[in-house]
Amino acid sequence: MTLRAFAALLLASILALPVPAQAWGFYAHGVTAEIAMANSSPEVRAKVRALMAGDAALGTPECPIDSIEELATWADCVRRTRWRWGYTASWHYRTTPICEAYEPWKNCSGGNCVTAQIERSHRILADESLPAHVRLEALAFMVHFAGDIHQPLHSGDKDDRGGNDREASYGIVPGMNLHWIWDGALAERAITSGEPPVVRRYASAERAELGGGSPADWGRESWEVAREFLYPTAFDQEPCAGELPDKTALTQEDIVASVPIARRRVQQAGIRIAELLESAFAPGPLPEPEERR
Repeated sequence: MTLRAFAALLLASILALPVPAQAWGFYAHGVTAEIAMANSSPEVRAKVRALMAGDAALGTPECPIDSIEELATWADCVRRTRWRWGYTASWHYRTTPICEAYEPWKNCSGGNCVTAQIERSHRILADESLPAHVRLEALAFMVHFAGDIHQPLHSGDKDDRGGNDREASYGIVPGMNLHWIWDGALAERAITSGEPPVVRRYASAERAELGGGSPADWGRESWEVAREFLYPTAFDQEPCAGELPDKTALTQEDIVASVPIARRRVQQAGIRIAELLESAFAPGPLPEPEERR
């Protein structure tokens, strides 16, 4: 076996791991939480750690919260116990077809979508009258879902379950799908390549440029990335001009072009999580949810 073939086989084996072990399932979620903590005040970091110390009260020993990375991926971990947490599956996304107008509250009946659950979790976390374990659960959900909404295929798709139904190769690595690529290999490359590192204390001007907006705004941004860049790049055609093939391949050029976009989404998620934390732990009246239209 040639070295190139061995490397391809090794990478394919890694990428074949279950989704929760991959980037937005673990690595990128953990990184967004690290960015958030690096850009939060010492008081907020202390309050986060204090809530984390009571994770035994959640009754999820199979999914402990002993680190900020485990906090950020707890929502994916508990979802494996379907009989108890299966109802939360729809909370991780809210897709709008890229060839239709973006509507932030469509397909969100009863608040069962990522947009609404970020707001709900934030409000629960901000309510200090609630038990600590209830607020910890809300904290874990909020941090995770604020990461999810920044992954473009959690917000935009083309009748393919956020790219899950589009078989795709990642360079020379076959047998994946479009969603897995943006969840896994691409996100990891985006995080680990380039300078300066994504996990750091950002300057105030950087935080102002990367942060701001509401969950509905963040979903719209992801939908626009899917519509304007992700699908056209992956299929080399205007996605709304006709049917897309069920199978494609991302070339090295496609991957290189995608890296800065994926990197920015990770950075934006981290900074915005920091903003959510600061506002949730700040004294004052409880925030009102965004008006549904």
